[in-house]
Amino acid sequence: MATLGDIGVSAFINIVGAITFLLAFAFLRIQPVNDRVYFPKWYLSGQRTSPSRGSGNVVGKFVNLNCWTYFTFLNWMPQALRMTEAEIINHAGLDSAAFLRIYILGLKIFVPMTVLALLILIPVNVSSGTLFFLKKELVLSDIDRLSISNVRPKSIRFFYHIGLEYLFTFWTCYILYKEYNYVASMRLKFLASQRRRAEQFTVVVRNIPHVSGRSISDTVDQYFKRNHPNEYLCHQAVYNANKFARLVRQRDRVQNWLDYYQLKYERHPNKKPTTKTGCLGLCGKRVDAIEYYKQQIMAFDKRMALEQEKILKDSKSLLPVAFVSFRSRWGAAVCAQTTQSKNPTLWLTNWAPEPRDIYWRNLAIPFVSLSIRKLVISLSVFALVFFYMIPIAFVQSLANLEGLERVAPFLRPVIELKFIKSFLQGFLPGLALKIFLYILPAVLMIMSKIEGHIALSTLERRTAAKYYYFMLVNVFLGSIVTGTAFQQLHAFLHQSPTQIPRNIGETIPSKATFFITYIMVDGWAAVAGEILRLKPLVIFHLKNMFLVKTERDREKATNPGSVDFPETLPSLQLYFLLGIVYAVVTPILLPFILVFFAFAYLVYRHQIINVYDQQYESAAAFWPHVHSRIIASLLISQLLLMGLLSTKKAANSTPFLVALPILTLSFHKYCKYRFEPAFRKYPLEEAMEKDELDKTTEPDINLKSYLADAYLHPIFRSFEEQHESVKVRVDKQQTHIAAPITSELSSPSPPHHVSAPSPPQSVHHIPSQYAYYQSSPPQYSYTSNSPPNYVYHSTSPPHYSYHNEELQSHYTYHNEDRPPHYGSHYGYHNEEL
Repeated sequence: MATLGDIGVSAFINIVGAITFLLAFAFLRIQPVNDRVYFPKWYLSGQRTSPSRGSGNVVGKFVNLNCWTYFTFLNWMPQALRMTEAEIINHAGLDSAAFLRIYILGLKIFVPMTVLALLILIPVNVSSGTLFFLKKELVLSDIDRLSISNVRPKSIRFFYHIGLEYLFTFWTCYILYKEYNYVASMRLKFLASQRRRAEQFTVVVRNIPHVSGRSISDTVDQYFKRNHPNEYLCHQAVYNANKFARLVRQRDRVQNWLDYYQLKYERHPNKKPTTKTGCLGLCGKRVDAIEYYKQQIMAFDKRMALEQEKILKDSKSLLPVAFVSFRSRWGAAVCAQTTQSKNPTLWLTNWAPEPRDIYWRNLAIPFVSLSIRKLVISLSVFALVFFYMIPIAFVQSLANLEGLERVAPFLRPVIELKFIKSFLQGFLPGLALKIFLYILPAVLMIMSKIEGHIALSTLERRTAAKYYYFMLVNVFLGSIVTGTAFQQLHAFLHQSPTQIPRNIGETIPSKATFFITYIMVDGWAAVAGEILRLKPLVIFHLKNMFLVKTERDREKATNPGSVDFPETLPSLQLYFLLGIVYAVVTPILLPFILVFFAFAYLVYRHQIINVYDQQYESAAAFWPHVHSRIIASLLISQLLLMGLLSTKKAANSTPFLVALPILTLSFHKYCKYRFEPAFRKYPLEEAMEKDELDKTTEPDINLKSYLADAYLHPIFRSFEEQHESVKVRVDKQQTHIAAPITSELSSPSPPHHVSAPSPPQSVHHIPSQYAYYQSSPPQYSYTSNSPPNYVYHSTSPPHYSYHNEELQSHYTYHNEDRPPHYGSHYGYHNEEL
């Protein structure tokens, strides 16, 4: 069992590691050669250019020669705190702002709890001293003497713990209510401030029934003309083009090789590059590499044109899915939020995700298989959780080296070394657990994709839910149960059955030592490693060294990344769980939680402002999950305290806790009824108001041409824009596909139609280089203290601005080639908490 000295060694190691990471970051970020790694968001927005320090000095292009900046290298901390919340929303989107509010929520909850717990419960626990009278076989630590385990059975002091449990619960519920109300208001204001977006008028329809003698497109057209005669505008069918998607990816790989050899030839013009035509370039005939890959690209272009023509003519390629657009937001809201058919399994409607948020591959999944898929994945997640119990159990056994010495006595001389022993007990368990958890999010994301969700934002929320359940069972419950069994098995076997419940109640709080080390490894050192961005730094310089030849190539080499919601949200919820559970059990854990929330808030604020470029915008659709899991943490804390008090023979005081779970569930039910509709539905009243405003400000807008190619699949847009072998053009008066320049093939299939066929819509997920970008997306501006302003510019590029009065500066985002990174995504998916 780790002692206070072991905890001190772990704290020293993690603090030194965190300071080292921060100093390395502070030094690397001011070097001109690293500017694109630590400020990529400003480069993407056009607000930052390559540093010109030392332009007349070769060394100055790579190293900062201004000595004064080395004395102010920590100024990134106050700079990260200057931007207001409204400015962050305009700069990075509501998802990013709501994510930061989770850390603020943690500080609001735990600062008062920490002060009260340390001032009241620590003296109450220490002055009891019951652990000094327990049997010596029981493994104890110095931390146990600061916990509830040290209070004597039947003691009246338990009323202090019960009273503070009530106080902490009421305080947590009060803060949760205030934050839920605030975030819901932010979401509604954010949606009201948005200008015209394609997804505001579009509904995705799934499980369209097959009608004999009619195509899917004709069926959709006639159905919505009949049932939504005044609001239906047009629709876009979806094609299964998996083979076409594979050709796109293969061509892209060939293009990368061509770029590589062309760059190599430009750097060494006296030596023409060659390659072998066999497997992986290791065998076969040696040929001119540039000519060889040019011929490969031409061959792929021809195959892609033929494949597209084949898809357009094959009626079997049509999927029972369509994107249906309406003349108004009100009409789309009515369709998306009502049942369309007497058979509830047909004509399933929901809000269409924004185009860049769609996971195209899952559109092809039949409705009948969705339930089966979810059942299989649920069983798989259950098996995965308990499969991971084996390595978790081994990691927890390291917390008690006495057991390890009995299993491997030859290691005793090494283990008994003071530093080695402190390292194994205070640092290694948390580090090993973190490594086990590293690969888990990728596995859970694959499982979520198999379930059939069609939006990337939904996929990430479902992955986060699975990861949370895993951490709840394995990291929290598994650590407690496994640790108790390993530590107490010998003592339990030699005691009477009446002693076992008492020892369980006294030894579970002792696992706080493990969680303290885990918080320091994961919450201190790992967060400091996040701001260092070591992996992106190395990758950028490798690309810059071997692949970059122009400024555009350098922009492509910059990978800003985004907030990793599937991993960070469950980790945050675990810290809430640990803090709430141990607040009255082992209060000494709370300061470590506070350090994590404060430090992580500062780091992620800096990353969101300067680094992260969000892939989609869900308008804080994840907040109901955050709220419900903190409520679950309260319930777990209350039930755990009831179990502990029952083992302490506190029969007179334990019944006072029975009301707490009932009150907590009632509060959760009220919040679910009061606030959750703002995250699941779109109010018809607001939709009508925005429609009326549009009619007043833009009575002549051609909505059909605006929506015409909004949901054109990215691989066809990429094929059109990058290769110019197939051109898909939407005209305001007529829609058609122009004949390819290098081919005689032609296909009169418009991408958006009322009763005509549509262009193919592949259902294979495409990498980010094929992401969909609207040519002229709408604009919006979020202002926290001003009424919403609805403006739509049909031909202008996206424009986002925020003002910082303290800095007396004005930042403006202009980017004609990139989409808005925080556009509307309603997140109205009927997804259970």
